[in-house]
Amino acid sequence: MDADKKTGRRQRLGRWLSVGIVATAALLGLVVLSHGNRYPRTEDAEVLANYIGVAPQVDGPLVGINVKDNQFVKKGELLYEIDARPYEYALENALSEQAALEGQIADEQRKIAALVSAVSVAQANIHSMEADIVNAERGVDRARAEWSYASNNMHRLEPLLTKQFVTVDQVDKARSSERAQAEALRQAESQLQLAKAELSSAVAHHEEARHAVTTLEPLINQRGAKAAAVKKARYNLDNCRVYAPFDALVTNLTISEGAYAHIGQQMFTIIDARTWWAIGNFREGQLTRITPGMKADIYLMSKPDQRFAGIVDSVGYGVTPDPDVLGRLDTGLPDVQRTLNWVHLASRYPVRVRVENPAPELFRVGASAVVTIRGF
Repeated sequence: MDADKKTGRRQRLGRWLSVGIVATAALLGLVVLSHGNRYPRTEDAEVLANYIGVAPQVDGPLVGINVKDNQFVKKGELLYEIDARPYEYALENALSEQAALEGQIADEQRKIAALVSAVSVAQANIHSMEADIVNAERGVDRARAEWSYASNNMHRLEPLLTKQFVTVDQVDKARSSERAQAEALRQAESQLQLAKAELSSAVAHHEEARHAVTTLEPLINQRGAKAAAVKKARYNLDNCRVYAPFDALVTNLTISEGAYAHIGQQMFTIIDARTWWAIGNFREGQLTRITPGMKADIYLMSKPDQRFAGIVDSVGYGVTPDPDVLGRLDTGLPDVQRTLNWVHLASRYPVRVRVENPAPELFRVGASAVVTIRGF
């Protein structure tokens, strides 16, 4: 009888213990579920930093590489150097051409100044020249009229000489007068031609000065091109020596001195060591509880016992669609596969968490991490 009672007590105790274990497990599950909903957590995370490929902007043989693979460099430290001699020669040539152009402009300006001075003098006398031409034309008209009168008088008297209506002396005087008036007419015409020639010379000087101004303008317009050529040559020369744009880590260095560097051909990579992030991929159902500005805890697989503080910078808004669900989005109509997935997995979106206290010796791009969102 006592044995039966002991057995019954054991059975009741076992049942209560089982119930307690199940209840505790359920309670723990609820606590974990509540904690997971309140503090989203993911082990699908990696360390990330910005990085750039270093490629030369000028061609030439490498005469110096001042860094080693996986070396830390400070901002402003020399990374590499390309033979600068061809670019020094190009700069000297550009400066020489610029100086030659300025010399041509100075010569033209002096020439124009002299011509303008001469034209100023000519313009000052142009009105008097025009007046001289008018007076000369009037003198020609008077001389022509007097010569015409003298010629007519001579021709009128000459027939009368045979009839002895006039004397020989009168005819000689008429002939002398006609010759004198003819000579006066020639002199007046010469004076008129001289005045016109002087006026034409003044006008020609003026036109020459205007033409000189038009030849100066194209030279002045070349100043911009020559200055740009000098700037480009100096820019190329400056790019022969390349310095670190920020505190960085050098990686993937696979080139040595003596190699020929080509424009745009990457030589190595530098990682921006100023800022580190942990990119955690969270399920889409957790994104409503994650907001930029929230605090987060970050653990690295290489040092799981050390906690790093972080701040949520951003939450992703897009990932590549799953072709098994959506199909391929090519031109035309979507290619949707006729399959049935019994288990539909939630999509994961990247959440960028900025690390506030990164350890330089531990953080590496692509390192595995765990991210837990703590809230505000």
